[in-house]
Amino acid sequence: MNDKRTDNDSILNESAANEKDFNVGSQSEQEEETSVEEIVSEVDRLKSELQETKEKYLRLVAEFDNFRKRTAKEKLEVIQTASKEVIVSMLEVLDDADRAQQQLTTSSDPDDMRKGVLLVFNKLRNILQSKGIKMMDAKGKPFNPDLHEAIAEVDSGKEMRGKVVEVVQNGYYLNDKIIRFAKVVVGK
Repeated sequence: MNDKRTDNDSILNESAANEKDFNVGSQSEQEEETSVEEIVSEVDRLKSELQETKEKYLRLVAEFDNFRKRTAKEKLEVIQTASKEVIVSMLEVLDDADRAQQQLTTSSDPDDMRKGVLLVFNKLRNILQSKGIKMMDAKGKPFNPDLHEAIAEVDSGKEMRGKVVEVVQNGYYLNDKIIRFAKVVVGK
């Protein structure tokens, strides 16, 4: 009888062990299924985030390209408009020069001719000054290679040594920036 009991006990033990193994297998399969589902959902979430990031990047690149094109176009328009404004102002001087030329052919009074030409030159200077053009004052000043271009040296007294003796071509500033250097003769 002990043998039967031992056989039954061993059968029960085996059965319990098999059931335990089956339960453990079911749990690990369930855990694997859960972890696979979590991984799949995480992958899907990451894919959607990546797609959103790509779309944002493409929109940003397109916006930057549009900005670059727009600023280049605006810069070109500003340059063209600035030139137009100066040219329109200069047309007034051209009209005055045409009137002076007509006056020169019909008038014989040299004093009137001189006054007319001086008026045209003064108007030209005033228009250029209103646009920010300023003539350099170089004569009698110390020679400065940052402002002046020496084209000759002449003997001069001690007081004019190293100074501008004569201005051959005036230099000009545009809004305090040099646009043309003065060509000068320097004393030595």
